Amino acid sequence: MSSTDTSRYSVPGLERGLRILTEFTRETPVLAAPELARRLDVPRTTVFRLLVTLESLGFVEKSSNGREYQLGTAVLKLGFEYLASLALTELGRPILEQLRDELNYSANLVIRDGRDVVYVQKAAAGSIFTSSVHIGTRLPAHATVLGRVLLSHHGLHALRALYPEEQLRPYGRHTPASAEALYQLLKADKERGYVIADGFFESNISTIAAPVFKQGGEVAAALGVTVPESKIPESQRQTLIDKVVAAAAQLSACLDYRAPASAARHAG
Repeated sequence: MSSTDTSRYSVPGLERGLRILTEFTRETPVLAAPELARRLDVPRTTVFRLLVTLESLGFVEKSSNGREYQLGTAVLKLGFEYLASLALTELGRPILEQLRDELNYSANLVIRDGRDVVYVQKAAAGSIFTSSVHIGTRLPAHATVLGRVLLSHHGLHALRALYPEEQLRPYGRHTPASAEALYQLLKADKERGYVIADGFFESNISTIAAPVFKQGGEVAAALGVTVPESKIPESQRQTLIDKVVAAAAQLSACLDYRAPASAARHAG
């Protein structure tokens, strides 16, 4: 994009807000509005409005004297999420590749973005089955096995906030009809520790998936394998479950997650 295009499409208020954040450094961890106005060469009233906005979002907070500002926890959260996203995809690649090689099925890693799941890593199996799913693909969380894994630790209140409509959009005969119906599925999914479903989203595809946890215990991603059949052969089910759960636990450990001893249970 040329400098002319950048000037045409840039948002001055957003630029100024981000410039405020970059003024806080190790050398100057605390700054007052007049000093920020001088550094950015903008009116104090403009800086004050920007600081109020940033404070309401948690990106800055008032220091102990109440007159100056310092960076807030939202900045730290962004940094952690950025590092976690790098670790997730880079550390996840060899684990997915090993899982694919052991099972000869495609292995996927997805994260949640609002009401969608987003594929962030994939190890495709060399078979005649060609999947339309690739890195960056989005699918509805409520209607997919991987989405159920990502939502499995949500309570009913959180689900109703995410899905305020009375009826959820159907994508097949297995799609839960409401947030309440979805919650009933998720309670069982959380207790089980994984999800296995035949033809849940697409009738000719079955999926086994398990949650990947980050250090604080939150669900960071869902790791799963895709079986190009309407029903997973009974003779394979337990092996697939064990392998997927173990791979998800391995990636969780790479993200410094340590499962509490009380949560340990046999995958089956």
